[in-house]
Amino acid sequence: MAAQSTNNEPEFPAEGPGDSVKEIEHAANPLQRLIQQRLKEGKLSYGDVARRGGLPRSTVYTLATTRNLVRPPRPATIDALARGLDVPVSAVRAAAAESTGLHYYDEAPSGQQPGDQERDLLIASIDELSPEDRRHVAALVESLRKKASPGQADG
Repeated sequence: MAAQSTNNEPEFPAEGPGDSVKEIEHAANPLQRLIQQRLKEGKLSYGDVARRGGLPRSTVYTLATTRNLVRPPRPATIDALARGLDVPVSAVRAAAAESTGLHYYDEAPSGQQPGDQERDLLIASIDELSPEDRRHVAALVESLRKKASPGQADG
């Protein structure tokens, strides 16, 4: 008998390299965009993320393809998804919350685009750094800001 579903169970795409990335190219919410970005960057499939995080593949697939989340995933699911995607838990938590209509920032700072994932990842990651590592990051940021300041002489 052919692999055709006649009941109401969802069908998931077959596992393969880069599996599902094309399906979520036009991700509608921040959690979908975060998952899409990590799949592309790491050349991962839903199954890869699921195995790394200890989640069912169907859970990763559902989170990656559900446009309108009614409520954020359970905390254990967020933790597992963060492990699977290799991103800070706070980044997944923020993306999941924003996907349900909760926003942490009302306005983007001047010159920043709303939804800038690199900025969001940096902000979310800062709480996970040790005080010493934060000092190193602060020194690097200060150095980069001085380098980018138009009034500064190149040294």
